[in-house]
Formats: sequence, C-alpha cells, structure tokens
Amino acid sequence: MQIQLVRHATLRVEYAGLTFLVDPMFSSKGEMPAVPNTPNQRPNPGVELPISVEEVIAGVDALLVTHTHFDHLDEAAIRLLPKHFPVFCQPPDLDKLVQHGFEQVIAIEEEYTWQGVHLHRTGGQHGTGEIGQQMGPVSGFVLERDGEPALYVAGDTIWCEEVEQAIVEYRPDAIVVFAGAARFLTGDPITMTKEDIVHVANAAPDSRVLVAHMETWNHCLLSRRELNECLQEKQLSGRVHVPQDGEIISFH
Repeated sequence: MQIQLVRHATLRVEYAGLTFLVDPMFSSKGEMPAVPNTPNQRPNPGVELPISVEEVIAGVDALLVTHTHFDHLDEAAIRLLPKHFPVFCQPPDLDKLVQHGFEQVIAIEEEYTWQGVHLHRTGGQHGTGEIGQQMGPVSGFVLERDGEPALYVAGDTIWCEEVEQAIVEYRPDAIVVFAGAARFLTGDPITMTKEDIVHVANAAPDSRVLVAHMETWNHCLLSRRELNECLQEKQLSGRVHVPQDGEIISFH
C-alpha cells in the first residue's frame, strides 16, 4: 500500500493493485474565496498543487469522495476529471455527483466490494452542536482485502464515538485523519485538533496515523509545526506522520 498526500484532503491511494483518488480538489492557489465567518480571510487554496493535474489523475482507477464540500470536490476537479471513473460516495451525495456528469456513481450505504476490495462506510461528526448539524453528513471509508493492510480514511470529522467505533471494529493498520482544526468565528473546531489526533493514536496503538488537511484552507489554523511539537511531546512522532504536500508514504 502506498499513499501520496497531494494537497489538503486529496490523496492518491495505491491499494491491492488499484489506485484510488480521494477527495480531488484541483483549484490553483487563491482561485476560490475564503470561507465566510472565519478568522483568516485569505483566498483558497493557500498553496499550489505540488504536481500537475495530469500527474494526479494518471493511473487512477476510481474516485472516493468523503463528502462534497468545495475543499473536497471543487469545480476544477469536476471539470477536469474523466466522467467514466467509478465514484464511491455517501448516499446523500449521489444525486449531486450524477448531476456533475459522473457516469458510475456508487453510493455506499454500509459496504460495497469492488475489484476484490471491500469498502466500508464509517460515520463521523463534522463539528459539534448547531455548526456540526449545518455542516451536513460526512463519511469515512475503510478499505480491506485479504492479505492487505486495512486502511481507514476518517474524513472530515472530529474525534467522536463514530471514529472510536471504526477503530475498534476494523482495527486498521493505517489511518488517515483530516486535521487543521478548521473553525469559524464561533463554535468549536470542525476537523481534528492536535488533541483529537492524540486520541486517535492512543485508541489505535498498532496503527500508523497519517495527518492530512493541513495548511491549505483558510480556516485550518493548526500548523504542521505546532502539531509535530505536540506529537514529540506525547512521544507519538514515530507512529504519527505529518506528510508534506506531494509526499509518498509506503506501507509494507
């Protein structure tokens, strides 16, 4: 298994001989406006793609879309992605993806098997209270196949009961969390904080944890440096990795 953090939540996952593209967002730096009612009003995304769109798409077999917020599926990706790719998603996003022109959209209620890979949909909470409700439903996905390490992509969620359940049920070898501690001017963070990531690592002592969703979107205020300092303090640096954009991590 090999995972490349492209940028933000966009991942290239090579799994069991297949390449999944997770949450494609292709916009150029500053092409989209800042999220309203947030502390840092710079345009999005804050950085360029580290590789070309052609390189991101090359060899992809299927798309995995955790949810359809603009930072996970943007207009540039909708325009540039081949529409024949199979697209795996959560049920609430089915109609929207079909309207975007994708020809093979498969909404996963609980689980689905494709090319020998078992995809399980997991729950999450994209924030707390009223803000969490307004952010709408979000999902994560677990990829499993006999003889392969299990991968859990948690999606846009904070540490919550659903994440803990997924770790207990699937015992993933690798976990990708979406962090950045994104927040609005009011309310709690809507993606994982450094404390949430420590919870994940402690709940999954045999898993390697990769942290994505960092230093790209205007209201993701947690920096890689601050997170790495926390991980060193908690003696988790050996097991929790905070990759740079474009970095490839291999699992044997």
